[in-house]
Amino acid sequence: MTRSADLDSFRLNGDAKLDLNAHPTTINKPYDGKSDYRAQIKQLRSEINDLQQMMYAHDRYSLLLIFQAMDAAGKDGTIRAVLSGVNPHGVSIHAFKKPSAEELDHDFLWRTTVRLPQRGRIGVFNRSYYEEVLVARVHPKIVRSYQKLPDQHTRDLDALWRERYSSIRDFEQHLERNGTRVLKFFLHLGRDEQRARFLDRIDEPEKNWKFSESDMAERQHWDRYQQCYADAINATATPDAPWFVVPADDKKAMRLIVARTIRDELRRLDMRYPQVTDERRTALQGYREQLLKD
Repeated sequence: MTRSADLDSFRLNGDAKLDLNAHPTTINKPYDGKSDYRAQIKQLRSEINDLQQMMYAHDRYSLLLIFQAMDAAGKDGTIRAVLSGVNPHGVSIHAFKKPSAEELDHDFLWRTTVRLPQRGRIGVFNRSYYEEVLVARVHPKIVRSYQKLPDQHTRDLDALWRERYSSIRDFEQHLERNGTRVLKFFLHLGRDEQRARFLDRIDEPEKNWKFSESDMAERQHWDRYQQCYADAINATATPDAPWFVVPADDKKAMRLIVARTIRDELRRLDMRYPQVTDERRTALQGYREQLLKD
């Protein structure tokens, strides 16, 4: 995978249905060894940084990156690998955990809406409002017992999920209309690979802190999660807010795919540095001469 056109195989715009069981979790390596991977990811980070600086100067667009995945798929490492070279003033990263009491007193989109990126910035959501049609759907007690919805809205949960998909599509369309480009990544990890990574977390002392008993509990719902992810992606993939289903068994390949996708989407934005008028250019030359004499 050396050309950006190859990224189309991971992109879903809503024109074709996703079957996760038929979607690979591995691909041929798009790199030739560790040194080639390091060179590629470094170059991509540099290009993303340059494009983000232009986006900041242009001050018309922002970019929202949403990462969803099963446990141990590598969301944190991917975010770090892809964006660590970007000016920290131009990136905001938010990891969404269990909702707070204040967040539960608002609608399900509220806690993420207040974290949206400003114009000129890249915002990253490590998990997002999609948890409300994923975890909440796998564990419907969350909706019925904790989210404080009126009873008439929780009697038919299938209708509730359809309504939430509709709210998400409307919300993401609203963002696009107002200059926020939305890219959504599902890091598609294989069940066997997740087991191997969990074993690593147990066997390697420095990784013990990463392992949680809840990881094992959620693994028991693997098939249900796969269906809920497929349903959510199929219901919310649009040309304006596409999903990218990225094979995640090879972390290096996954990170290169994500980085290239972000780079290419930034290139597609109609951005430019502010134009300098002749009058302003003359003034700048005057300031330059003053500085040389100082």
